[in-house]
Amino acid sequence: MQEPILIINFKNYMEVSGKRCLALALEAERVARELDLLDSIAVAPPNPALALVAEHVSIPVIAQHVDAKGEGSTTGYNAAKMLRSFNIAGSIVNHSEHRLLLEEIKDIVNALHSSNMLAVVCVREPYEIDAIAGLEVEPDYIAIEPPELIGTGNAVSKSKPYVITGSVERASRLGLRSKVICGAGIVDGRDANTAIRLGSKGVLVASGIVKAENWYERIRDIAVGMSSR
Repeated sequence: MQEPILIINFKNYMEVSGKRCLALALEAERVARELDLLDSIAVAPPNPALALVAEHVSIPVIAQHVDAKGEGSTTGYNAAKMLRSFNIAGSIVNHSEHRLLLEEIKDIVNALHSSNMLAVVCVREPYEIDAIAGLEVEPDYIAIEPPELIGTGNAVSKSKPYVITGSVERASRLGLRSKVICGAGIVDGRDANTAIRLGSKGVLVASGIVKAENWYERIRDIAVGMSSR
């Protein structure tokens, strides 16, 4: 993906149940086409809609979670290679609503990379980046999201800018090639623009878009703010 990136996490909000899941993805693609950001806006639909969305949009589609289990006799698991066969480009890993052990994170990132897929590993605080650095496998992106701000509309870029700058500095000091992005509370283009100016390489947004009255206008506002300098 080209930076800065916008990842829209649909979570399991009922606002995107059924056919509305594809409707939101198509609005994201519409914005991406208009702003020439086809490789910079990604969507993360609920698991039941992954294949449907990937079949109908040309922007990257990523999973909200993938397991380290391989293909074959692994009933009930989200295997990376199986997801890749449906053109899924990557996955969120270790979201604060789906926390994992460090060894699990390592195995999942390895599974994603072996299937030529992106790994977006979430952390809650800058110090957790130290643990990610010790895994001997680097995710493509590290998403810093203070859990107390998720879904509040109180953007991390405004209320806790030091979390972003601290994470960027920490990753650099540790010699990580992973790009730092941020999320939690981002609801408009100003929030996104501030995050980019603080050093973030993109934003991860969920309710700020999914629960908006007008998906197209909200996505466009955030995408323009993210891309403006």
